[in-house]
Amino acid sequence: MKRDIYTDDHDMFREAVAAFVAREIMPRDEEIRETRQIPKEVWLKAGEAGFLGIGIPEEYGGAGLDDFRFNAVLQEELAKAGMAYGSSVGIHTDVVAPYLVELSTPAQKERWLPGFVTGELRTAIGMTEPGAGSDLAALRTNAVQQDDGSWILNGSKTFITNGYYAELVVVAARTSDGPSRSAISMFVVEDGMPGFNRGRKLDKVGQHEADTAELFFENVRLPAENLLGEEGRGFPYMMERLAQERLSAACVNIGHAAIALERTLEYVKERQAFGRPVGTFQNSRFKLATMVTEVEVTQAYVDQCLRAHNDGALTAVDAAKAKYWTAEVQNRVIDDCVQLYGGYGYMNEYEVARAWADARVTRIWAGSNEIMQELIGRDLGLGDPRPSKAEARPVAANPA
Repeated sequence: MKRDIYTDDHDMFREAVAAFVAREIMPRDEEIRETRQIPKEVWLKAGEAGFLGIGIPEEYGGAGLDDFRFNAVLQEELAKAGMAYGSSVGIHTDVVAPYLVELSTPAQKERWLPGFVTGELRTAIGMTEPGAGSDLAALRTNAVQQDDGSWILNGSKTFITNGYYAELVVVAARTSDGPSRSAISMFVVEDGMPGFNRGRKLDKVGQHEADTAELFFENVRLPAENLLGEEGRGFPYMMERLAQERLSAACVNIGHAAIALERTLEYVKERQAFGRPVGTFQNSRFKLATMVTEVEVTQAYVDQCLRAHNDGALTAVDAAKAKYWTAEVQNRVIDDCVQLYGGYGYMNEYEVARAWADARVTRIWAGSNEIMQELIGRDLGLGDPRPSKAEARPVAANPA
């Protein structure tokens, strides 16, 4: 089915992103996977091409576009190269950007946004903690204000995408002993601050292109001007930005599934079994018919979410549906793609094997699918009548 969500401007932007992927990423793909990082020069090239500043105001070097469809195009094209390219860049452009644009002061914007746009300042978001997962009430990283207005930050974060090399990290920390809704604040931690240390690059099952790390804060002194927004408003800040975060994840998920399916269709037309192409067997046709239908129907829902988001009408629950369902479809479709490849589908030299490993985390990150189902169920008026002892919040930082 033809998608009607994009205009000629979006199509031209897609061509530019596709050319960038072919020129700057694909020739280095194996190197990037082996070193488990997207090189700084690739980030700088992406900044030079204008891909990192889509929603950043023009006065700070960005395009100033209030149209998330451009972000979606970027994610779809990056996902064709590998899911981690979309997730790494998406953390920067779709998750961190709204915090810096919407919550920072003019002075903070001058400090951080120009480098954000050029790729000089790679960013990450630090929310997930060891032992806490989706439970924000269990957040233990804390910041204590000093007499001179500065803050002393202590704690740790884990599963932080871009964490190993990020020059700027937005960090959620507890600033009082009260309820989570009024006890969490957001801070900006910058590379080189004494006491800010990175742990090992985490050894993930898939998405090897992305550097994923543990972060440690040992008496990190943060200037007063590194508080982002108002003290104690961290919880509502995160809640207000969940819809875009989940929509970004959904765009990557379905784009990644679509390209895996496209390549599988090409493969089954060529691969022979019992003297005929694998795709001509009835079982193959039925599987592929199901997969194509699932991907197209899911894409239609994501496109509706994109429209709603651009109109300022996308709810957190509808975005949760998009995140949850795209992750389910993505994993189901790519698993069936592997089956159609046969034994070759289990070999890392084939892209479908890498896609299979890359996709598994999407049912966990950005809020596990079980948390998404819980949120959807509550919206149906089916909440747990028992008093809650914790405030559950879907994970905001991709844990891969």
